Parts: sequence; structure tokens; C-alpha cells
Amino acid sequence: MHILCIGVNHRTASVSLRENLSLGEEALRAALARYGCGKEDSGGILSELTILSTCNRIELYSMSVSRDHEALTILLEEVSGVSRKAFERHLYQLGGQEVARHLLRVAAGLDSQVLGEPQILGQVAEAHMTALRLGSTGPILSRLFQTAVHAGKRARNETAISSGLSTVSSIAVKLASDVVGGLAQAKVVVIGAGEMAELVIEALRKRGTQRISVINRTVSRGQELAKRWRAVARPFEAMLDELREADIVISSTGAPHTILHRSSLEKLMREREGLQLVILDIAVPRDVDEDARQLPGVHLYDIDDLARRAGRSFEDRKREVPRVEVVIEEELASFVSWLDTLSVTPVIRELHQLAESIRQQEMKRTISRMPGLDEVERQRIEALTRALIKKLLHFPTLYLKEQSRYGEEVPGALLTRKLFGLDDRDEDNKNHQYIEGRG
Repeated sequence: MHILCIGVNHRTASVSLRENLSLGEEALRAALARYGCGKEDSGGILSELTILSTCNRIELYSMSVSRDHEALTILLEEVSGVSRKAFERHLYQLGGQEVARHLLRVAAGLDSQVLGEPQILGQVAEAHMTALRLGSTGPILSRLFQTAVHAGKRARNETAISSGLSTVSSIAVKLASDVVGGLAQAKVVVIGAGEMAELVIEALRKRGTQRISVINRTVSRGQELAKRWRAVARPFEAMLDELREADIVISSTGAPHTILHRSSLEKLMREREGLQLVILDIAVPRDVDEDARQLPGVHLYDIDDLARRAGRSFEDRKREVPRVEVVIEEELASFVSWLDTLSVTPVIRELHQLAESIRQQEMKRTISRMPGLDEVERQRIEALTRALIKKLLHFPTLYLKEQSRYGEEVPGALLTRKLFGLDDRDEDNKNHQYIEGRG
């Protein structure tokens, strides 16, 4: 079995291509359910699958019987509805340890459009949880994503990679403040009521913004968000009315299509009679028609524009990269070490070591209760127990070797480790060594 990954991100593809490839929650769940473990739709090639889809990337991670990335490329084409001709030259394809190193870098914020941004860590964790809920992931990808989340947390706790201005929301609010000249008296309209919208409102409040309206299709959700931050909730139908009086619009919905069209904004700007309007579109797919940039008085910025305005703290965070790389390599070594235990040779060795350890313990206990036992009788019991162990382990050993012969050693090794509690024994040994080390 082979760990594979394909993807596009902000370095390899434009925002327009990324938004076409991105998967909303419903499409993501459908893709994972369809191509879950062992599903026939994957041709039996993919045995595990996890998809990470954010505003800056879409990445497909899998366990595959083949080293070829073709099945994943076909999958991305089918679930996104985008012809492979449109994205193939923007695609990166990774295998083996490079997949693990890449995901750890992503979770640590080193592969983000804004270096060190913390939101990606939660997105990696959520991608894993979604795959778990839908049964598309398995023991290897689960361990990989857990390792990535742990690496991301260590990076943020042990280094200053996320210090200063690092979130898209905070950059958006700073940009709005710079363009408008302060936020205390500005009227800000936030479209959307998800996590990004909440982060935006939090950043606005920290900069002293008093007049905030929240617009969302689901009124109750918008009302909940507005109540938490003492903002005003408005229905989606009132959006244009709110925009007539707005100084700043920050849009972050999960809509699969444009919600603010050039024609609507053109009419709106005529009604505003020369009043400038700053629009920050931090959604992917984008919420605002790209052609709106051409309208007099409209200052439109999208997610790529924000990345170019990351601020001076970028240099401070950049100096932390070597320290983060150390964390990544430590966590990678831990994952690779665990992965190595899934080959049949160490499993067979551990299995026989476990059996021999149990045999010796039981021999010692039994002989201590038989003080009259002579040496000949002791040797006969010794031979009997060795023969029992050999016969009991004969077929499990053959099974593992056959699995290795047909290239299926990982599933067989995982099953054997589970059946005989080898992972539990490893943990017990670590705990025992730790206690002994403390004296």
C-alpha cells in the first residue's frame, strides 16, 4: 500500500481555478461517501481517502494499491466537475514520506498563503473528522492526520510562527482600516455567519468598530452571531439596502456562486452618489463579481490581494521557520517509525518476542510452585511450552509472510498488531521505562 496526495494551492493555481475546484460541505461529504474505503467506484484502488478543501487549496490524500496518481486525478475531475485539462498542469503529486512532510508543513502553517496563519490547523483537524464520520479514512491516514495536528499545535506552542498579524480576517480588517482611514465611525456589513465571519467581527471589535451589520441567508444563524458580538442582524433580502449606507463590506459566505453582481453594484453606486465602497471578498468561491473592480468608487480586494498585504510581521514569522522545521522533522520521524512497524518483519519479531516473554513468565511461575521438580522434568516442560508456542504461531507467521508476498503487508500487520495487542504492549513498555527512568 502507498500513501499518495494530489492537490493545487495558492502557489500553483489562481484563485479562479481554486474556487472552481473547491468543494462545499455537501459536495465534500458526497465525494468521501462515494469513494470511501473499498468502494467499487474507486476501482478497488483507493482504500483510504481524506480531502482537505480550503480557500487556498484542495488536496486529496489516499492509501492506494498503486503508486500511480491517476485514480486520484480522475476523482478530482469527477467530484469538482472541472476538466483535468484545466487543472492538470497546476497539480502537484506526492508519494510516501513526502506526503507526510507536506501535510505536517500545511498544519504548521508553513504552506499557507499567509505564513503561520492558525486557521489551517483547525481545517486539517476537521478534514480528518469528516473522513472519520463518513468511514472513508483508515488507520494509516488517521495516524498521519493526528500527527499533523500534533505537529501544528507544537509549532504554535513552541515557536512564534503565528505571532502578529497572521489570519486572513485580521489582514482584511487592517486593510479596510488603512483604506477608510479608521474603523471607529465606519459602517461595516459582514455577509455570512460562519467561522470566518466571526473572526472578522472579533477583529473589527478589537479595532473599535461600533456599527456592524450581519447578513446571512439563514436568519437564525445570523441573529446568533450578531447577538454574541452586539451587532445588528439583517435578512439576506435587505443586503442592497444595507450596502447603500455601508463604508465597508466583508463577504465570507459558502455560496457556490456569485452573490454580488456587477449590474447590482453599478446601480447601487449610482444611488450612493460618489460615496466610496470598500469590498473585501474573502470567500472561495468568490462572492463578488470580479468585473466590479472596474466600477468607479468600488475598491474590491479578494483573498489573493490580502495575501500580498500580510504586513511587517511576516519577517518576524519567517525567522521562526527553521524552528518549525525541527518540529516537523521530529514528528515526521515519529510517524515513519510507526509506519515501519507495519511491515511484516518487525511484526513477526514482536509477535514471537511477546509469546516468548509470556512463556518464560508462566514457566517461572509454574516451576516456583513445584519445588520437587528435577532438571530432566524441568527441561521436558521447557520443551513442551516451546513446542506449543511454535505451533500456535505457525499459521499467523505464514499469513504475514503471504501478505508480504502479495504486497498487502500493511493490512495484515495492522490486524496482527490489533489481535495480539502489540501496540498496547509497546505503550506499556514505554510507560514502564518512563517510570524506571524517574527512579
